[in-house]
Parts: sequence; structure tokens; C-alpha cells
Amino acid sequence: MPYYVMLTKLTDAGRKTLMSNPGRIWEVNKEVEGMGAKILVQYSLLGEYDFINILEAPNNTVIARVAAQLGSRGTLQPLTMSAITVEDLIKEIQTAKSL
Repeated sequence: MPYYVMLTKLTDAGRKTLMSNPGRIWEVNKEVEGMGAKILVQYSLLGEYDFINILEAPNNTVIARVAAQLGSRGTLQPLTMSAITVEDLIKEIQTAKSL
């Protein structure tokens, strides 16, 4: 199944929600799974972004739906990128070299 990296920045409303209800993070994670994606790893960040999530989803359409739905709430701004494993990258490079 494809992997995705989602970096998120909390908005002012998102920070207020998090401060008043820290457990909201777990609720949102369940909602993401209900949309068809699985959060494999999640970290809070210091810096430009507030969170990084590594997700697994069946395709780009599902992850686009997740990003659009989360972003439309006004509590966070997502940046989503497709990712492949280093092993898959090496296989693809080896295949390209043999063409």
C-alpha cells in the first residue's frame, strides 16, 4: 500500500482546540482511519510545522480526501507528499540503469 507524509500546521483555532482538549488528536486519528487511511507514525514537531504523520492509504484519491477534509475544518493546514521506501527507490534505480 502507498505511503504518504503529511506535515501539518495548526491554525489559531487548532491550537485553542488542542489546549482545551488534547485528546482531540486521538479522535482525529480515528476519523482519518474512518476515511480509509492508516496513521503509521505520528510526531509533534518544533519548528515550522506542528506535526508529521506517516500514513498508509490505498491511493492518492483517499489521501487527497483526508487532506481536504482535515484542511476544511479550519484547525490545521496540511501538506501531503507521496513517499516510497528506500528499498523501492533502489529497485527502481537498478531497473532504470538496465534499460
